Amino acid sequence: MKIASYNVNGIRAAIKKGFLDWLVAAKPDVICLQETKAHKEQLDLSLFEEAGYPYHYWFSAQKKGYSSVAILCKEKPEEVVYGTGIDYMDNEGRNLLVRYPSLSIMSLYLPSGTNTDRLDYKFKYMDDFLQYTKELRKTDPNLVICGDYNICHQAIDIHDPVRNKTVSGFLPEERAWLSELLGSGFIDSFRHLNKSPDQYSWWSYRAGARGNNKGWRLDYALVSTPLEKRIKKAQILQAAVHSDHCPITVEIV
Repeated sequence: MKIASYNVNGIRAAIKKGFLDWLVAAKPDVICLQETKAHKEQLDLSLFEEAGYPYHYWFSAQKKGYSSVAILCKEKPEEVVYGTGIDYMDNEGRNLLVRYPSLSIMSLYLPSGTNTDRLDYKFKYMDDFLQYTKELRKTDPNLVICGDYNICHQAIDIHDPVRNKTVSGFLPEERAWLSELLGSGFIDSFRHLNKSPDQYSWWSYRAGARGNNKGWRLDYALVSTPLEKRIKKAQILQAAVHSDHCPITVEIV
C-alpha cells in the first residue's frame, strides 16, 4: 500500500494550483491531507471521485476556513474514526483514522506553537495525544500516523538548527516529545531508510526559502514497530508545489 501525506494549506487553493493532476499521476492508495481549511459542503466532491478516490472522509474544525483533515482512499476502509474523543482536540478537526484489515492509517495535524498563547495548547495536545496513541495501539497495533507534526526532530531536519533552537517547532521540549513518541513504539519511516541531510517538507514563503532549500522537515509517516519489516520505501516529494509544504509517501508491503 502506498500512503501519501500532504499539508495542502487550503484544499481549494491547492486544487487551483494543480493538486488533482498531481494526485492522479502520483497514484497513492491512500492520501492523508492536513490543513484543508474547508468543510466538505464547500467542495465539489465529485472532483476527488473522478481522480480515482471514491471513498473520501473529511473531519473539519468547528471554525470555518481553519485547520481540518481528510483522507482519500481508492479502496473502502472497514471503519472510519472521526477525532480522538477529546473535545478540545476534535473541535479543531485534527485527527482522522481509517482502518483496513492489515493496518490503520491516521491523518494528523498537530498544532503550531508559533504564537505564545498557542504554545501551551500545543504542549497539552502533545501530552494527551501521546497517551491516546498508547491506548490506540492496543486495538490498532499496525498503525501509520501521517501528517504535519509541526516539529523538526533532529538538527539534520532543519536548515539552521543553531538560530532556530528557541523557535517553536525546534524547541528542546518538542523534540524530546517526538523522541518519546518514537520510543513508545514508532519508526520514522523516512529516516529509517534515508540519512541524507537537506531533506525538508516545508519552506517559508519569505526570502526565497524554497528556492534556496532553507526548509524544515515537519511532515512524517510514523510507522508502528510491528510494521518495520514491511516498510519498503519512504520519500519526500519536493517537486510538488501546491502548498508551502510538499507531500511525503511511505510504501507498506
